[in-house]
Amino acid sequence: MDIEVLGTLAVRENGVSVTPTAPKSRQVLALLALHADQVVPVSALIEELWAGAPPRSARTTLQTYVLQLRALIATALEQGAADGAAGRRNAKDVLVTLPGGYLLKSGGGTSDVREFDRLAGMGYRAMDAGDFPGAARLLREALSLWSGPAFADVQGGIQLDMETQRLEETRLCALDQRIEADLRIGRHRELLAELTVLASRYRTHENLHSQFMLALHRSGRRGEALDVYQRLRTTLVRELGLEPSGALRRLQRSILMAGPDTPVAAETGSDRLVRVG
Repeated sequence: MDIEVLGTLAVRENGVSVTPTAPKSRQVLALLALHADQVVPVSALIEELWAGAPPRSARTTLQTYVLQLRALIATALEQGAADGAAGRRNAKDVLVTLPGGYLLKSGGGTSDVREFDRLAGMGYRAMDAGDFPGAARLLREALSLWSGPAFADVQGGIQLDMETQRLEETRLCALDQRIEADLRIGRHRELLAELTVLASRYRTHENLHSQFMLALHRSGRRGEALDVYQRLRTTLVRELGLEPSGALRRLQRSILMAGPDTPVAAETGSDRLVRVG
């Protein structure tokens, strides 16, 4: 089974889509697919579907959605058998009922979330080892798996909304590290267009703004780098009642005092000083 959730939901068995069109069935499949090969409790599925106010028929209705998914899986298995690609599995072997929950078996298929985690983990280890070109390549490859927001075409409930936020945080972390790796290898000019968009989209994200300031400064655009700081400070004070962090204030002072061609030091989220010149 091949699973994609980093964008639109797509689940295929033997290359045949088993993704339903009905909204509630899509929610069930999305949660099962994200946690493929793990038991998803009935309670979590009910909370996802009915947000803490389930009807009396909740368990029976959930079983109906599971049956609908199994019907799609059965069709895919039959298609695979006709093509000589399937073994002797049936739909209940793929979407398994267990005490307290359900388990979707991937059967060793692909998962974009698992591949993202694998590549991002390799990228972080390359960063720790000082292999910045390798880190940039691996993290760029990981981020390329995203085609849009996670579960972009699924009407999510409480559980999926939490998972979507969690996945977005992992994406932002990988993006932050990939940009840092690119800065380390001198790709500041190539980053300017991307950082312009990111700073506009994430208006209170200090790390992205500090990277934007560094890229502008290293590109000989010190005045614009200082303007980025002032815009961020105005937004933080107006919207959150906060001043920029000490690390960002120190970066602003460093750029203010440095000459246009002078490298400045930036503090990462772990408070380490990083030379980007």
